[in-house]
Amino acid sequence: MSKHAPDSCPRCGEIFTCKVNAVLQCDCQKISLNYEETQYIREITTWDYDGACLCLRCLQDLKKRNQIKMLDFNITATDKSRSAVIQHTLDFKTKPVGSLGVLEQIAFQLALIQDSLTLQINKPTIVIFAGDHGIASEGVSNYPAEVTPQMVLNFVAGGAAINVLCRQHQLDLHVVDAGVNADFDPELPIIHQKTAKGTRSFLKEAAMSLDQAKEAIQKGAAFAKSLIEQGSNVLGFGEMGIGNTSSASILMSKLCQIPLAECVGKGTGLNDERVQQKLAILTQALQKHDNISTPLELLATFGGFEIAQMVGAILETAANKCTILVDGFICTSAFLVAHALYPDIMDYAIFCHQSDESGHKKMLDFLNAKAILHMNLRLGEGTGCALAFPMIQSAALIMNQMASFESAGVSTSK
Repeated sequence: MSKHAPDSCPRCGEIFTCKVNAVLQCDCQKISLNYEETQYIREITTWDYDGACLCLRCLQDLKKRNQIKMLDFNITATDKSRSAVIQHTLDFKTKPVGSLGVLEQIAFQLALIQDSLTLQINKPTIVIFAGDHGIASEGVSNYPAEVTPQMVLNFVAGGAAINVLCRQHQLDLHVVDAGVNADFDPELPIIHQKTAKGTRSFLKEAAMSLDQAKEAIQKGAAFAKSLIEQGSNVLGFGEMGIGNTSSASILMSKLCQIPLAECVGKGTGLNDERVQQKLAILTQALQKHDNISTPLELLATFGGFEIAQMVGAILETAANKCTILVDGFICTSAFLVAHALYPDIMDYAIFCHQSDESGHKKMLDFLNAKAILHMNLRLGEGTGCALAFPMIQSAALIMNQMASFESAGVSTSK
């Protein structure tokens, strides 16, 4: 086995255009490998030396694969073999074919997720993940960072919009401290699983380390798993975190390959001048970290602890073949990260509303997804999930309780 790196990529054969040193870095691409990634790449290469170099495309792909391996979620697509049976069942309800529109589409998706023609909505739950962002100190929001812990206490007291909607629709609600820069009374009904007291400002450095990102994902996944083990099979996710539209905008830009100017919006209600200021700050941050590209690295560099824990919760929900309710702009940015790692999660996701935040429609378009509602919402908290839930409940009831032409003795169309 050769002790020297080859002059072409050992994976795809592309000829290198630079001299490659026998170290963990390529002179021209400047893509570094951590220890775990180096060990993994050695498993699939045919030379033996102290470092590894691949072409940029293969390197990024293998880094992504290694990160997936480290996360280790068992996610598979829904079984489509019964699609015709499900569609026949819906078509032969006592109505014109397709006349219940989106309700039929939701019922069809639920039947695929549950692999059953008898649908169950068990212990539907909304989880709000809260975390503070270092980027908030750079002037990207109308509100001070202190609002994050104040709103967490408002959730606990039952006074927020999401509390009202969850009570109305009989949804369980949990509030998770994923990384709020405050100490809460341990006796409060908060899920205390703080990764750290807020992220760092990604204008100056990465928001979190790669290890912190993985830890946050694992914590979010563990909490989702606990809810599923308690009987919940429909989980909706919301968030609270001053500055998190900035994180979401950059994640959107990088993962959807959309210019940043088309991803940055008003957030908490910035005027046009402040939006341009926000864009300038985020552009500078993006330029500082221009070599970051894999999903987990993007999450660690630009994300928030609430977004990272939500990524884990989304992945765990899909791994358990339960239904994911996706809220607005921030939650969809978390979904984008999860989707980049495991594309099959699309089968389990229902997008509840199209946010009034300017970039959200483009996020949905990138995912080829359509939201149930478009009500000019831009609050977050999971409010879109709570408002859309009755539609999901109705879709399940249509499948379960609506008569067929045969059972009702009604003639079918000619």
